Amino acid sequence: MTEVAVAGLARHLSQLLMEDREYRNADDSAPALTLLHVLVQVQQSAERLQRAAAKDAARTGAGYPQIGEASGMTRQGARQRWPGLFNHSSNATTEHLMTAPARPFDVLLVEDDIADAMLIEGALTGRGARNLVQVTDGVAALEHLRAPGTARPDLIVLDLNMPRMNGRELLQVLKSDKDLQAIPVVILTTSAAPDDVTGAYSSHANAYVTKPVNLEEFEQAVQSIDAFYLETATRPPHN
Repeated sequence: MTEVAVAGLARHLSQLLMEDREYRNADDSAPALTLLHVLVQVQQSAERLQRAAAKDAARTGAGYPQIGEASGMTRQGARQRWPGLFNHSSNATTEHLMTAPARPFDVLLVEDDIADAMLIEGALTGRGARNLVQVTDGVAALEHLRAPGTARPDLIVLDLNMPRMNGRELLQVLKSDKDLQAIPVVILTTSAAPDDVTGAYSSHANAYVTKPVNLEEFEQAVQSIDAFYLETATRPPHN
């Protein structure tokens, strides 16, 4: 019944679009393409609404088993799709809402793409307290890290392709500097080239993540990095 209702709504919306002036002289494929466009928009909206509903369910006491069942997936599937809804305690018998960390997490984002930087910042700050500093190339990153009185970040998220000093060059400098080499560095880039992946790990990157094209998957990738390095892994004390 729900699928029939959604299909009817999508067809109605596509008909409205077809009535618009820009579609009056469209070819025979226009109706099908318009319907496809509407269905993609509906799917993206549904994914955002699903995430909001999962968060609301967690806030009101539901656990991953209940959220997974309501979503037609397993508990683990729900955990992978919406990571970080809960924070586990060794003495807890149920899943509880995330609590604020003892201190904010410090993240240095080295990224020259403004749109990607905004997406990454939103994905991080949406999960809790984050002190995020963004710079646009390796030179600026080193200037920030070596400035007197600057606290070491808990994590460096690094793009590869940037002006002046690119991510490959910066990674080599970071991992050869005794004062900076212990900071975890995650490469987050559009490149999936084997040479880039191998080169990053050869230079002692802690992880390599390829930026997904899909907006929702991009946000989930950033949140997965965040969940491991800033919530699961043990961090050294600040100097």
